[in-house]
Amino acid sequence: MSSNDDRLVELTDDGAVSRLHTELDDAGAGSGAVVSELAATADRSLLTDQFAFDEERVKGSLDQLLVALVGARTSETHGQQLIEDLSEEFDTRLSPGTVYPRLHDLCDEGLLERRELVRTKEYDIDDEAAAEEMISESARQHIALGLAFQSALEDGDFS
Repeated sequence: MSSNDDRLVELTDDGAVSRLHTELDDAGAGSGAVVSELAATADRSLLTDQFAFDEERVKGSLDQLLVALVGARTSETHGQQLIEDLSEEFDTRLSPGTVYPRLHDLCDEGLLERRELVRTKEYDIDDEAAAEEMISESARQHIALGLAFQSALEDGDFS
């Protein structure tokens, strides 16, 4: 990862979990106590060497991941670089036919801005408030689902 991409580290940084916990408390997220509890207990141990992202789950959150990656980058926000970021950060090999239509849709929705260059297009955040809300809501949803799955495993009899 280049020095321009240092902000990408924040996506899985322990500080990010603390910030999420604070944000969830401040926002009073629906099931706030439960969601905040998960955020408080989550740490980097969730992302051990044995952990691997599932490509279909990455695709299911592709819009949010693209917005997060565009927001985290300070340069080289063209589609090919974003595909490389997805590969490096999430060990996912997505085709241009998967990524570029999503980038175009995010531009059409007003979340991203596309700048036409000579041989490529670069992307930047167009509506920061909407992008922040999108990522924040996605984080809440993922945490709440994680809690539901964890509770099912703890309470269920799967033997």
